[in-house]
Amino acid sequence: MAWLSLLLFLPWFGVMAALYWWFPRQPRHRARSVFDAAMLGLALLVSIAFMHWGYRIGAADVEADSLWKQILAVLYAYGGFLAVMVLALLLRPRVLYRR
Repeated sequence: MAWLSLLLFLPWFGVMAALYWWFPRQPRHRARSVFDAAMLGLALLVSIAFMHWGYRIGAADVEADSLWKQILAVLYAYGGFLAVMVLALLLRPRVLYRR
């Protein structure tokens, strides 16, 4: 059931990933495409890992409602995705414009 949170947020992750990929439009070269693809893949993997972590934390609380597991899974997944995207935005100029 933890995968439900990723399924629900996948369209929003797609919108944010597309904005990250398309802007700024220039310069667009192979190194940037590789870097962006790697960061988007890392963001997805971190999001999945955090989603499972949040689900386990929600499941461990016996007093919490059954919906709380899904809420924590979504919050953790979204936080992990945003953390990687912010890190990628900060690292992109430093990594790509060294040459």
